[in-house]
Amino acid sequence: MDAPSPHALHDAVLDWYDDHARELPWRGPEATPWSVMVSELMLQQTPVARVLPVHEAWLERWPTPADLAAEPTGEAVRMWGRLGYPRRALRLHAAAVAIVEHHDGEVPSSYDDLLALPGVGDYTASAIASFAFGQRHLVLDTNVRRVLTRTVSGRELPAPAVTRAERDVATSLLPDDPATAATWAVATMELGALVCTARQPSCGTCPVADLCAWRGAGFPAYDGPPRRGQAWAGTDRQCRGRIMALAREQTSISEAQVTAAWPGTEQRERCLAGLVADGLLTQITPGRWGLPG
Repeated sequence: MDAPSPHALHDAVLDWYDDHARELPWRGPEATPWSVMVSELMLQQTPVARVLPVHEAWLERWPTPADLAAEPTGEAVRMWGRLGYPRRALRLHAAAVAIVEHHDGEVPSSYDDLLALPGVGDYTASAIASFAFGQRHLVLDTNVRRVLTRTVSGRELPAPAVTRAERDVATSLLPDDPATAATWAVATMELGALVCTARQPSCGTCPVADLCAWRGAGFPAYDGPPRRGQAWAGTDRQCRGRIMALAREQTSISEAQVTAAWPGTEQRERCLAGLVADGLLTQITPGRWGLPG
């Protein structure tokens, strides 16, 4: 089956998005660039359903970068709650400080300025520039990559890391008009999140089923390098999560409390040291820790 034409893909996906886009607080004309930026940091490796209440609480408390920048970093970590990967809270706080210091408190609109902010990489800078400012950039998250890999390349799943060939394909499909390109980016992302999912794609309701090279080839199974699942039970991530849960609930935590939360001495000490090194905890006195001030 030949690869579908860009025009056919654009029409099908954009029409579908017009009818099926979820109403999310970081979308639409009323969403501020700061709201978009906060959502992008929170949505990294985290489902929308978990992000929604934290995003709402965050924007209610800190509606602008200046509001967050004026607070201690520990408050950002506390408000991050159980979203996981709390270093993202530190990065968002650092970005807010940089926005105040270098951009008069306004989220910058240029890709280069966004990329220069702490904790902002290529994907995040492209996503903010596209979704907050309607610009033309290549936005390749996991969902977009999966949609394009299936519809255009005829494979079940993309490679573990973005390849040059993959970027070339995505670039060739990016509409020329900036506003349309921005909508195309979020529309393909939504299609991957709701229909062209990783494990159980809903091909019967997919707007590009008739154009899909993977479907046309008979749904060949993924044959690339093994894909690692994300273990949790007994890992350092679980240990760190328990310690951080204690720290968010109290002014400070004692060694006895940490020991009760995670009895394994070697792993507990390693995780405590890692949290301090990452700036997520501060050792107040020997045997007592708290969120950074």
